[in-house]
Amino acid sequence: MRLNRSTDISLRILMLGAARDDRLTIDDLAEALVVPRHHLAKVVQRLQHLGLLATVRGRSGGIRLAATAHSASIGGLVRELEGETEVADCEGERVCPLSQACRLRGALRLAQEAFYTTLDPITVGDLSASPTRQVLLNLGRR
Repeated sequence: MRLNRSTDISLRILMLGAARDDRLTIDDLAEALVVPRHHLAKVVQRLQHLGLLATVRGRSGGIRLAATAHSASIGGLVRELEGETEVADCEGERVCPLSQACRLRGALRLAQEAFYTTLDPITVGDLSASPTRQVLLNLGRR
């Protein structure tokens, strides 16, 4: 299974936010995570709507991890961010001719759920604990 780009960026933002106590700006995050500013801004907005980031507009504004985000389950976050997508798209633009008798789709659904279940007990706080914390603290610092 491969995470979409927005999910990947979201998890990196949350890890960096969990490691740092200071406010970060979109520009700080874009530089530290080597992500285009425009794309990062969209991801930040989604994380804010999910209640994982607190944002303050204006000259002294910025982004900070919401208090409850440290305990957020990575499995739950990935489920939310990835949506209802399946590993194999059997009913996409061209419906698979094997779909009536296919056993692969069910097996892939089980594997996908096992993937999420493995991530369920891991929290944002876990991902930003030492020694990872030291690496995260140095990102984007000049």
